[in-house]
Amino acid sequence: MRPSSVRLLLPLVLLSVLTACGTAQQATLPQSPSSSGPAAQPGPTRTAEVEVDRGGMEPAVVTNVRYAAHDTYDRLVVDLRGGIPGYDVKWVDGFVQDGSGKPIDVRGGAYLQLTLFPAHAHDDEGEPTWGGGPVYAAGLGNLTKVVRTGDFEGRVGIGLALDRRAGFRVTEQGSPDRLVLDVAH
Repeated sequence: MRPSSVRLLLPLVLLSVLTACGTAQQATLPQSPSSSGPAAQPGPTRTAEVEVDRGGMEPAVVTNVRYAAHDTYDRLVVDLRGGIPGYDVKWVDGFVQDGSGKPIDVRGGAYLQLTLFPAHAHDDEGEPTWGGGPVYAAGLGNLTKVVRTGDFEGRVGIGLALDRRAGFRVTEQGSPDRLVLDVAH
C-alpha cells in the first residue's frame, strides 16, 4: 500500500474502533437448555413458630392476598403498602374471628395462623382493601383454604387451612412490599 493510502485509511480504522466502544449494550445469546431443566426450590422444612416485632411504625395496609402451587410447596403472598409490619406465624387448633372470638368453621388437618401488626386491611373510610372472603377456596397441594380471620385494632389475621401440618418458611420482599409464606406439600 502507498503511504498516502495508509494515511487515508488510518482515520477510518480509528473511527470504526471508537464507534465500536460506544455505550450500546451487548446482546447475550440464549443458553442452550440443560437436559435436567432448572432445579426446583426445595420445600420448607421448619415448623417452629415465627415472631417478628416492628413496633413504632405506622400500620401497613394489606392490599391483596394471593396464593399458588409450586412443585414442592404452596405459596401465600400478602401484598402490602407502607412497609412490612411485624408478624407472627403460629400453629393453632382452629380459627376464631378477631374481636368477637367466634369460631370460624373451616375444615382442615392443620391450621397455621399469620397475624400482621400494626396493619389494616381497610382504607380511611373503612372500606376493605382486600376484597371477598372471609373464606377463600385454594385447593392447592396442601393449602385448602385461606381465611381472613380479622382486621381489628391494628392487627390483620390470615389463616391457612392445610391438609396436614408441614414445614413452612416466611420471607420478606420489597419493591413492592410483600410477605411470602411457603408451606410444604
